[in-house]
Formats: sequence, C-alpha cells, structure tokens
Amino acid sequence: MADYIPPKTWTWDAESGGNWASINRPVAGATHDAELPVGRHPLQLYSMGTPNGQKVTILLEELLAIGKTGAEYDAHLIRIGQGDQFSSGFVALNPNSKIPVLLDRETGSRVFESGAILLYLAEKFGAFLPEDAAARTEVMNWLFWLQGSAPYLGGGFGHFYAYAPEKFEYPINRFTMEVKRQMDVLDRELAEHRYLGGEEYTIADIVTWPWYGNLALGNAYDAGTFLDVGSYKNLGRWAREILARPAVQRGRIVNRTFGPLNEQLHERHEASDFDTNTQDKIAAGTDA
Repeated sequence: MADYIPPKTWTWDAESGGNWASINRPVAGATHDAELPVGRHPLQLYSMGTPNGQKVTILLEELLAIGKTGAEYDAHLIRIGQGDQFSSGFVALNPNSKIPVLLDRETGSRVFESGAILLYLAEKFGAFLPEDAAARTEVMNWLFWLQGSAPYLGGGFGHFYAYAPEKFEYPINRFTMEVKRQMDVLDRELAEHRYLGGEEYTIADIVTWPWYGNLALGNAYDAGTFLDVGSYKNLGRWAREILARPAVQRGRIVNRTFGPLNEQLHERHEASDFDTNTQDKIAAGTDA
C-alpha cells in the first residue's frame, strides 16, 4: 500500500470516517431547527447512554439514593447517530454539539462537558466531593485526569481498533500502548486506595468508571482479551465493586439504546420508569 501524502490543503471527505462518521464534521453550529423537549423536573438532561452520558445519570441516581430529592431529573434521549445534537435547541445549550448537556431550570444554568456537569451537581447538592481542601484536590486531580485521558481510549484506541473502516498497525499499537499505560496508572493507584483519590467514593470514581470500569470488565470494544484486562487486578476489583452499587446499575442504562433490552431505558422521567419502561417491558407490552 502506498504511503499517504497529506495534501497541501485539507478538504473534508464525509465518506472516509467509517462508523460514526455522521457525527463528525469540520464546522460547528446547527444543521436544523428543532426545540428540545422539557419535562417537569428542574433538572433536564439531554444525553445518550455512552460512557460520557453514563457519568451524569450515575451521579444523579447516586444523589437520589442518598435522599437528595432535588436531583430528580428528566433524561431525554439524544440520538447522536441521527444528528439530534445538531438541532438548534441542542446547540443553544451546548455550542460544541456533544452529549451530555444539562439544563438546571432552577438556576437557569446550562452545563456542558460531562466533567463540568459532575462538578456542578456535586457542589449543588454537597455530596460525593470532599469538603477538606486536600481531599478535594486529590479528587479533582483524578477528575481532570479522566477528562484528559479518556479521548485516548475512545477517540484513539476505540476508533482505530473497533470503528475505523480499515485496520492499521501503527495507530492501533500507538493507542494500545497508551491505554495500557493508563490502566496501569489506575491499577497502581487502586493498589494503595479503595477508590480513586482515597477511601471515599466520589465523583472521581463516577467519572472514571463508565470508561475504565467497563474496559476492565471486558465490556468495551470487544477488546478484553486483546488488552489483557484481567491482569489489572486492582482496577478489576474497583470496577466490580462500583458495578455492584444499585445506583450505578440504574444510571448505566438511562438513555441507552444498545445491548440487552432490559438494560435499555431510552428516557427516564420518574424512578418507576426502571420497573415499567425498559425496552424489554415495552416490547412485551407491544407483543401482547
């Protein structure tokens, strides 16, 4: 195969991006006019059950589990493969056109970027973020570590290993090396502490688990064997412990459109939706 020679000036070839190509383009802004739906709760989440979306719904379910009733929320599905994130309503909340985005109708605040949403909610409800300055700083270290590291896992390794239209050794090796280094960073930290940043469960764990917890459990990119995830014993222990939390089990299926039908709750407006509106229940009602 001939070596690729970059052109003098790059032009966009929309057909060259493989899976998920439709969600990437070299310009910002809305492609169509559409208002976003609004539910009855103060917190309105517009998202999809990707790892970034799971971060927020897990935290919201954890807040509700400890009695923070003000964290009740409506989770509206944004189908990124269909371009919902490019609607005028969505772009007004997030000019970057990425899920998730949160609208707090109580304060009028729009909050985009998943890490920012977690920090906003933790501060709003006074939970899952230590008050002690040193402990808080350690949690923030890991929050920002995740936000900077996950693109190497998703946009780097995941893209070239699982989604790219062609397999190339160099980028797969490059990003595999980095992802394994990242797993080793986490494994070493979790050898010393029960959770990321200490002995207390915080937003550092909530922000990291959907990416690296799922990876350690072999549930990402069908790459468990390739990455030898079982060799990261401390990371695996942490991943399993967090998955066992009921709020995590609920939050991870909100706005999810893939996987087993009983793990897909396309929209969440009430706590009872987990019992009545998962896709297996909806399918059974349709069949009846």
